[in-house]
Amino acid sequence: GIGKSQTTRKVCDLLKEKGKKVVAIRHPMPYGDLAKQACQRFADYADLDAHQCTIEEREEYEPHIDRGIIVYAGVDYGRILAEAEKEADVIVWDGGNNDFSFIEADVYITLVDPHRPGHEIKYHPGEANLRMADVVIINKVDTADRTNIQKVRENVKAANPSALIIEAASPLTVEGGENMKGKKVLVIEDGPTLTHGEMPYGAGVLAARERGAVLVDARPFAVGSIKGVFEKYPHIGPLLPAMGYGPAQIKELEETINKSDAELVLAATPIDLRRILKLEKPAIRLKYELEEIGHPTLLDVLVPVI
Repeated sequence: GIGKSQTTRKVCDLLKEKGKKVVAIRHPMPYGDLAKQACQRFADYADLDAHQCTIEEREEYEPHIDRGIIVYAGVDYGRILAEAEKEADVIVWDGGNNDFSFIEADVYITLVDPHRPGHEIKYHPGEANLRMADVVIINKVDTADRTNIQKVRENVKAANPSALIIEAASPLTVEGGENMKGKKVLVIEDGPTLTHGEMPYGAGVLAARERGAVLVDARPFAVGSIKGVFEKYPHIGPLLPAMGYGPAQIKELEETINKSDAELVLAATPIDLRRILKLEKPAIRLKYELEEIGHPTLLDVLVPVI
């Protein structure tokens, strides 16, 4: 939930604007048959269906596909790198929160979250990523407390004095400019952000509150493993984490949404859940992109390398 994916999208967009053919490589997401997943290539939605991707995988791959960027993932990263190099001028390693790059990078970018000050030096491998970074982005400064932003900045400087620091915002856009004032809205947020990411809320809750919505607590309507998620992570606020690690859990997510008393569903997930869920309620999407504040910018960092 720190903004890794939106940052990767911004990096890819900037590289494409400079005429570079970009291929993204995702970190391992071993939710299926590992032998079949040795080297996966995703160029369109049909590839996602063919590889029986989970919601978690789709959240990482779809935004790239929507931009015309090929994504590689899987298990055998020697083979994956060799295949990606055949069709790319520049490779972007799109990492997760639980690893570091498997490929030696010319520019290493790490994000830190002022909504969770101290996490940048508290957890492995996040702290290792911070120490290895050439560039550190303090994201979401538009919604964070200034004291927390300063605390994170001090931690970054202490851990990695030579890193270049960029401040960035994550402006939110609601699909169609939907009026939520006074409506009962069920917000669906990125699952891992809320579970092991330890966030009680995400961008969707912020957007709904700003627009005067009445937040729906999904707990009374949760079924099956979704109910178990709330029991395991009691810190989660009045929203619904988008869990979907297999067909059964995706079905339970769908049932939970349809059972709720919401008048409107706000999906603050990287993918369009309406493509894979049969929803009985009106649903709209929340989108968020990276916007650097001042200088240096990502372009300032990338141009000398490419």
